[in-house]
Amino acid sequence: MNPLTKVKLINELNVREASLGVKESVSWHQDYRDSAWIFLGGLPYELTEGDVICVFSQYGEIVNINLVRDKVSGRSRGFCFLCYEDQRSTILAVDNFNGIKLKGRTIRVDHVANYRPPKDTEDIDDVTSMLRERGCGAQTPSSSSTEEELEESLKRKKCKKRI
Repeated sequence: MNPLTKVKLINELNVREASLGVKESVSWHQDYRDSAWIFLGGLPYELTEGDVICVFSQYGEIVNINLVRDKVSGRSRGFCFLCYEDQRSTILAVDNFNGIKLKGRTIRVDHVANYRPPKDTEDIDDVTSMLRERGCGAQTPSSSSTEEELEESLKRKKCKKRI
């Protein structure tokens, strides 16, 4: 299927859901609730990882990026995979960036269900290897557990001050 056709289909699906008032729990985005990875296609070739991070960090903290490059020349191949810290950011990015023009090119932004990092890199740092083993952004904390953790940490701090 033509990439521009996919852009249009995703945008039409989002418009239809918005007009029907579809709940978040039954949205098409829920199929990807276990992945914080998105695919970016149609990127201008001159963009670097830093450029992509600057643009896409509007909707959340980016924890990993894989801008696919040509093995011989090192030039960008025009697509990349990006991981947000929080899966909810992927929904914002897909809904708001899909179909926009970036440096004169229409880009495609879509969810990625099962991203597998490239195997050809041998010298990777500890943080990257940990992220590859554990994954990133796949578990979204519930708002109630975050509040409970904050309260517990405050209680611990108060106890330390008394001692």
